[in-house]
Amino acid sequence: MTISILITVIVIAIPTGFIYVLSNGNPYAKYIANKYVPEYLEEKGYTDEIIEKSHYVEPKYLINKDFYHGHYMVIFKDEPNTTYYYGITKNGKQVQQFCEKDVLSAEGVTDLFKGETKHSEKECKYSFDNRDL
Repeated sequence: MTISILITVIVIAIPTGFIYVLSNGNPYAKYIANKYVPEYLEEKGYTDEIIEKSHYVEPKYLINKDFYHGHYMVIFKDEPNTTYYYGITKNGKQVQQFCEKDVLSAEGVTDLFKGETKHSEKECKYSFDNRDL
């Protein structure tokens, strides 16, 4: 009986969990992003009146190994064509803005932008640094 339960877990539960993580991202990374980033933004003075849209996103590419894989994206009402990304460090769970931003052009094309924008922070980290390729 114990062997059949163990085999069932191996055959069903493990692949199901793997497929879930591939489809939805790591639930722990999502949890900490949803916990720490909104608090961080509030401390910076960003309220719901300033933020148009914000939520957890799972990038489809490898990022900086010092950060959890999931990002938290933010679009501000006064910059509706710019998407900012925030990450959480694995060591110390510190929120950090990434230097790369997505900027939507007038032609409807999204480009990666690394320069300074209205809500850029002085200290940012590059999400494409320190990663395995």
